[in-house]
Amino acid sequence: MTMTAPIVSCHLPAELNSFIGRRHEIAEVKRLLSEARLVTLVGVGGVGKTRLAQRVGFDLRRCYPDGVWLVELAALESPELLVQTVMECLEIQDRSVRPPLEVLTDHLRDKRMLLILDNCEHLLDECAAVAETLMRAAPGLRILATSRQTLGVVGEQMMPVPPLPLPDSDGARSSTDSLKQFDAIRLFADRSQSVLPGFEVTDDNQDSVARIVRRLDGIPLAIELAAVRLRALSVEQLLARLDDRFRLLTMGARTAMPRQQTLRALIDWSYALCTEQERLLWARLSVFSGGLDLEAAEHVCAGDGIEPDEVVDLVVGLVGKSVLAREGDQTTVRYRLLETIRQYGRDRLRESGDEAALRARHRDWFADLAGRGQREWFGPDQVAWFNRLRAEHGNIRSALDYCLTTPGEAVRGLAIATGLRFYWIATGSLREPRDWLDRLLAADPATGPAVGDAAAGDAAAGDAAAGDAAATARANALCVNARLAVLQSDFALAADMIEEARELAKRLDSAAILAEISYVCGLAALLQRDITGAAALLEEAVAGYREADAPMGVVNTLLYLATAYSLLGHPEEAVTRSKEGLAACEAREDHWFRSYTLWVYGIEVWREGDVARAVEMEREAIRLKQPFDDRLGTALCIEALAWMAADGTPERAAVLFGVSQERWRSFGAPPFGYLSGHHDASEALARERLGEEKFEAAFRKGTGLTPADALAYAMCESAKPAKPAAAATPASPLTRREMEIARLVAQGMTNKAIASALVIAQRTAEGHVEHILAKLGFNSRSQIAAWVGEQGLLPGGNP
Repeated sequence: MTMTAPIVSCHLPAELNSFIGRRHEIAEVKRLLSEARLVTLVGVGGVGKTRLAQRVGFDLRRCYPDGVWLVELAALESPELLVQTVMECLEIQDRSVRPPLEVLTDHLRDKRMLLILDNCEHLLDECAAVAETLMRAAPGLRILATSRQTLGVVGEQMMPVPPLPLPDSDGARSSTDSLKQFDAIRLFADRSQSVLPGFEVTDDNQDSVARIVRRLDGIPLAIELAAVRLRALSVEQLLARLDDRFRLLTMGARTAMPRQQTLRALIDWSYALCTEQERLLWARLSVFSGGLDLEAAEHVCAGDGIEPDEVVDLVVGLVGKSVLAREGDQTTVRYRLLETIRQYGRDRLRESGDEAALRARHRDWFADLAGRGQREWFGPDQVAWFNRLRAEHGNIRSALDYCLTTPGEAVRGLAIATGLRFYWIATGSLREPRDWLDRLLAADPATGPAVGDAAAGDAAAGDAAAGDAAATARANALCVNARLAVLQSDFALAADMIEEARELAKRLDSAAILAEISYVCGLAALLQRDITGAAALLEEAVAGYREADAPMGVVNTLLYLATAYSLLGHPEEAVTRSKEGLAACEAREDHWFRSYTLWVYGIEVWREGDVARAVEMEREAIRLKQPFDDRLGTALCIEALAWMAADGTPERAAVLFGVSQERWRSFGAPPFGYLSGHHDASEALARERLGEEKFEAAFRKGTGLTPADALAYAMCESAKPAKPAAAATPASPLTRREMEIARLVAQGMTNKAIASALVIAQRTAEGHVEHILAKLGFNSRSQIAAWVGEQGLLPGGNP
């Protein structure tokens, strides 16, 4: 039987420029990964650890059926969010209240996966603890870490990442062709061509080029920074200025400089070549985490020496000097500081004494952004706001961390976290906002009834207003935290928070907060199957939201109220509430609430017998969910589609039930159990129609579908065309023995290891590898590995 090639799941960013060299290091990392569960790439900043790890991950992607995943940690400032960050990168959405590390280990337990933890040095203890726990729980997991220090975990294999190979400084003059074989020379030439088209290493400039890369100790980032200078300097001028700078640095010593000093000197030089305003902007940009857009730069960094309309030209200048990296496409442009350059800028900012002020301005900007996102969420720009907030997630974390660690700022933090309520829910991330809210509520000096009280009646009006504002922020935060807790079925804790919020709302006489309390209590009653109580509370919430002129609260509540009436056997009320919600969503051009309203309304339409219309409503709901990657909502719609297929197309229903089960596994358990009666009745009907054997076979088919194929099946869309049969594949140019050796090369084995495995001489193995390279027209072992994977020749692929 012919086996299909394994599905490749590679979650790595595309390379923006060419990858140069590292042939030996790539092979060595692969060898180490074949022997050890944890490999840590260690080296100075700028030496290329991240690019090396990503290239190895890409080359080995076919060896890991459950994917190669990159977790970028450079911008993570809160160690408490490490596990949450890993879960987000692995696209795990769990709504239970289990400890996050337990959820993560359960998810990875039976996976064969490569996890790249990038930039661990500032979270060494936390990364070590997580890595050790995961490896003990998941025998098929491999971890490739990058750090300036080892993690210190038992079984860890450390591999130093050296600078790129350099030409010797002594001896006879090399030919131009032989000089180009050195990776440092090739990198310099490649990056120089990107800023000076047509640049070549020639007989005339080769000595200067060789001295430049030797001066830079072969550090890739230093070489790239220096190459940018060829926009304005000749090679000889560049070398002269490097010599001057490093002669000053070493006080004329002839010994080699420490490599970190070399990089620092290069960044010092880049800094010195900037204008005074560019230096100022560089330092101020260092407060951003995970990138920024031009609007943020203008608002946070302008002032005190930089006018707002000057920022764009300064940004262009820093991009041109390779201080800022431009990211994005033609419609969305963002900028990012490489971590080494960002830390340099942060040092300059601290020296200036302006760090606290800039972090406060950064906080203010993202507090305002969160507020605008909340106000405009229910409208035509909802998807754009979701994408914008997701892009700024790292900056939002930094703003919240500032509020948490700066005395007197907890109330501002509560406002930020609360304003993001629907963004948090849309991302499927309930743990992180609950963690922020728990910590900010604990840090808030205001406590329950004492908040905002006038002191003996003689407090100033301003103080009373500030007290009311703080009380309002706390009450809103308690309601949002309780809402999130209810969605995780943490009902007891939610009830405690609601009690405190109720006391505050009564004293503040706030209809909006009282409506939110009724909503949370109604949702809790519904999830606990007190349908009558839920309907009454949700009616209270709708009335309260109307009084408070909160249309988003109204439409959010209506969808659950419609569900309650449907379960109570009041179809007219259910339809009325659903139609009202849909009308409000359509008037606002909303996607999120409309998708959930269609899900609820579709179920009621199905119950009334119009299956075809109900199915189309569920599929429309799924389409609306796609921009948000709303996997929970999509799972709910697929579950409903299974119910709708049970009578007429029971085999399809069984497949969809299998798909649904696999999706619920990622959430810990099927949510919204109040609808379990529909599930149980529909599954029993499908089993009766099909018979147990056929039902189980179709069910297993559903559990085995990939997420993309499962979605295509649910939507009745054609999946991607199948790959041509193996017989149609052109015959391999390699002999059987060469094919065997190519497979071993693809597995990361060195020539020595191949010789040992096949009981042949190492020289013979080397000869075979050279023949393979020549026959395939390749010049690296990584190309052999990629070719083997494409032919489906790795274990588990085509024979």
